[in-house]
Amino acid sequence: MRVKRKSIGTHYSMCVQPTFIIGTYNENGNPDFAPITWISVTCEGEDYLLVVSMYGTKQTKQNIVRTKQLSVNLVSTDMLELVDYFGSTSGKDRWKNDISYSYTVSEYVHAPLLDSSRWIYECEVSEVVKTGESDTFFCRIKNIQIDEDIKVGDTFEIDLVEFKPVIYSGQYHSIGKNLGKIGDFYKK
Repeated sequence: MRVKRKSIGTHYSMCVQPTFIIGTYNENGNPDFAPITWISVTCEGEDYLLVVSMYGTKQTKQNIVRTKQLSVNLVSTDMLELVDYFGSTSGKDRWKNDISYSYTVSEYVHAPLLDSSRWIYECEVSEVVKTGESDTFFCRIKNIQIDEDIKVGDTFEIDLVEFKPVIYSGQYHSIGKNLGKIGDFYKK
């Protein structure tokens, strides 16, 4: 079957991406979290690297530049209020703690890990590429943690549906259904 398409211009830059919350520490030691969807993976030899791109001057980006350490926490559907809160609250002037959440300290990098995340990468930046106001961080994975109730096969066969990941493409989605858009879940 051939799909009929139409040109819509270049201002639509929709990319379907999983949603993550990046964890870092501010200079005063408080944890800082921000949702980021510009994340991919590449490899260097036999090592996998997460590729995390961040635009602008957000506090989380400044923390990564300063410490070169971060956690990359997969967002699941039960974390929508939290991702909405972190995305609509600035961490530049204060600690983001208006809603309840918990975190633990990573044993592998200097970064906080969200206790509610079912899949977490603990990373150290190995290279940074600047493009305009964006920085792209190539991050060596130091450890991966997943929910102990999720089965992991010998070949790392994981049923992604069990993680209930949030997918972003201008709005939040889950596998098979639309969950809403930014601002639908956290009410100020």
